[in-house]
Amino acid sequence: MEIIDHWLSEARRLPSPNHDARPDPADIALIVIHCISLPPDEFGGPWIDRLFTNQLDPAAHPYFAGIAHLRVSAHLLIRRDGETVQYVPFNLRAWHAGVSSYQGRTVCNDFSIGIELEGTDHGPYTEAQYARLNAVLALLYDTYPTLSPERVAGHSDIAPARKTDPGRRFEWSRLRPTV
Repeated sequence: MEIIDHWLSEARRLPSPNHDARPDPADIALIVIHCISLPPDEFGGPWIDRLFTNQLDPAAHPYFAGIAHLRVSAHLLIRRDGETVQYVPFNLRAWHAGVSSYQGRTVCNDFSIGIELEGTDHGPYTEAQYARLNAVLALLYDTYPTLSPERVAGHSDIAPARKTDPGRRFEWSRLRPTV
């Protein structure tokens, strides 16, 4: 696995329209870990892909009516089985963090890479997800010298009044990136 032109070679590419240019393309200084399940507490299916590509049918599930209008994305999604989907190249700004702040800097989308884990903020993550996340983190550290293990945060860390993900069951001690 490698990063070529800001795309992860072993990820399934599904470009999202929900991105734009970073204010400073060289300013990639944070990795934000999120979690998502659609519908809530359900795994699998096409729903996350459809949300991030503006194709979510609001009639497909009652929950979707309240979110189908959102224009959001992440750089990566790591599914329960370790499959990785990339929606936005790393050099561009994905729309994942919302109102946020990290070490005195606001608008974290400007300088971060967003990684979604298929899961919930109250449930455990899989061995396959930790393995893939560690491999991805190692590549990101090698490719972008402004990134390091000290520059990884949860969505709850950058938006504590709004967010709780990746949740109390996420095992931060298991982040040990290896190439």
